[in-house]
Amino acid sequence: MKILIVEDQVRLAQLVRQGLSERAYTVKIEHTCAGARDALCEDSYDLIILDLGLQDGDGLDLLREWRKAGFKEPVLILSARDTVQDRVKGLDLGADDYLAKPFSLEELLARVRSQLRRQSDVKETVLECGGVKLDLLQLTAELHGQRIDLTRREFALLEIFMQSPGRILTRTYISEKIWASHYDVDTNLLDVYMSRLRTKLDTSPDKPLFKTIRGVGYQLL
Repeated sequence: MKILIVEDQVRLAQLVRQGLSERAYTVKIEHTCAGARDALCEDSYDLIILDLGLQDGDGLDLLREWRKAGFKEPVLILSARDTVQDRVKGLDLGADDYLAKPFSLEELLARVRSQLRRQSDVKETVLECGGVKLDLLQLTAELHGQRIDLTRREFALLEIFMQSPGRILTRTYISEKIWASHYDVDTNLLDVYMSRLRTKLDTSPDKPLFKTIRGVGYQLL
């Protein structure tokens, strides 16, 4: 499980990371809004722990931005703003939980476990976007109601994009998800698979399903 901590207090962020790492979570720390934006664009996370008083902006604005862009990662707000109004505003903007500072590390860990269990329980088994439908249990794919044949690798590649529609996925991130070690992958291999997907799915040149972000990766529109 991968967790992103967005917290400008270095010592507190390190303390939380230590507590999570000791329980086998993979943790990344960012101290600013800008760093958090980049982290979420470059990778996906099972949970985000978000402080509100960041050096370069308000965490609530960041949360609003993420939800408007379609990011569905569960967010646990960790903040010194502890009035009822603060909690209500955070939850209304799309936070999944709210814990006021100061806090008990054990309570934070319990809330993390609760959020991760909830996400596991509601994981979608059918993904739909842009006329494409993926059934993750039956391993079938349809385009506008018509069955399309995909290899296992093509299916896995398409699933990554369907899990994060609208998000720019880097070449490194995609390769790490598809191949055991992206260092062993020929640099042109991903392009070959993307070309195959486009041949099977891009039926209208005026409305392509995928966009190439030069020097970065790809995006499912």
